[in-house]
Amino acid sequence: MQEIAVFGASGFGREVMPVVRQQIASAGTHARLSFVDDAPTSSECNGHPVFVYSDWLAGAAIGKSVAIAIANSQVREKLAQRCVADGVKFLEIRHPNVVQFDDVQIGEGAILCPFVTLTSNIRIGKHFHANIYSYVAHDCAIGDYVTFAPAVKCNGNVVVEDHAYIGTGAVIKQGQPGKPIVIGRGAVVGMGAVVTKSVPAGTTVVGNPARPL
Repeated sequence: MQEIAVFGASGFGREVMPVVRQQIASAGTHARLSFVDDAPTSSECNGHPVFVYSDWLAGAAIGKSVAIAIANSQVREKLAQRCVADGVKFLEIRHPNVVQFDDVQIGEGAILCPFVTLTSNIRIGKHFHANIYSYVAHDCAIGDYVTFAPAVKCNGNVVVEDHAYIGTGAVIKQGQPGKPIVIGRGAVVGMGAVVTKSVPAGTTVVGNPARPL
């Protein structure tokens, strides 16, 4: 039997698990589904066992795979590195109603929640989180460990660099071919912000139009 786990038993992990369950059932895969959490508050969550990572890793199985449902991108990267070192594979989690058009490339470990849309000519890095009702429009480049909270509107010709966090309901204005709007590495765009120009690395912006906090 395969072992498939959602890393993180808090809110986002509990939202992701039903999508994993549906995906595995549709594929006809015989697997035990679990949560993995380094600080579990219970041995069971929503009908699935909860293990600390070392115990889950020690279990007998023909293969182990995880989806890392941790919002903090720095922690997500460290967990991904740990899994790589231990030979654990990554799942791409994709709700059946995700819409994807032409020439979209996605790195390993993405989690694409219900009602996500990816249009055309898009490049997305490793361990991307796209929460419910988010979209990425044409000619965008998304880095590694980027998080889109619910209902993010990322319009065309936008570059979002590694570890950026885009808050719920934020809107990123469309850039121009050869002159994209750039959300810098580790930047944070606050919920409901309207981004009309590039955001420097490590900067938090809020408001309409978005300005540094």
